[in-house]
Amino acid sequence: MTQAAIVDARDVDYALEIAGRPLTILRKVNLRVAPAEVVAIVGPSGSGKTSLLMLLAGLEKATGGTVAVNGRDLGGMSEDELARFRRHTLGIVFQSFHLIPSLTALDNVGMALEIAEPNLSMAQIREKAAAALASVGLEKRLDHRPSALSGGEQQRVGLARASVANPPLLLADEPTGNLDQKTGAIVVDLMFDLARRNNTAVVLITHDPALAARADRVFTMTNGELTETPVAR
Repeated sequence: MTQAAIVDARDVDYALEIAGRPLTILRKVNLRVAPAEVVAIVGPSGSGKTSLLMLLAGLEKATGGTVAVNGRDLGGMSEDELARFRRHTLGIVFQSFHLIPSLTALDNVGMALEIAEPNLSMAQIREKAAAALASVGLEKRLDHRPSALSGGEQQRVGLARASVANPPLLLADEPTGNLDQKTGAIVVDLMFDLARRNNTAVVLITHDPALAARADRVFTMTNGELTETPVAR
């Protein structure tokens, strides 16, 4: 890679203590992801995929090795520093949409932007939130609440919310898991397009091999070990 990596995880171990005994979840994981690069991680349930995403998000801390995101070592940061880091550096797309039911699509996206950029005026927030929703094809759904949106539309709101502040890194945990194949393909196309347009690195967890094969690189997680998987183009 010629560009500085957005994700630079080196020899990462992650272990928990269960009933007084250590449980190793990740073993010597190495992962580098460049700006605008989409990396997919596949593997069976319980193999450690989501744990790796938690480390990249600064929601858990590695017990060995280093995890750096956008040039910052997460291991040495306080909880307040990690909270600020997440606001300015990360967007997260979940399998479940996690929209606030009482808010419109515009307000769901606007709230995320207000948290990330508190110095913006309300007019600026609404303008940027509307533009983010338009970028995922929802310019006519700004005033709709989640209950009035389809599953695919709700996930597109989630994608707009995750990308509205133009974060350097987007983490996606099974983003098409609750969608049918056609709708999921639309959401993924939008995600990949936004990543390249905004120069955003993407780490995507999926059980769908066809979706994984569309990424720039594919890794397989097996028993906490991460290996790159050749993909036929």
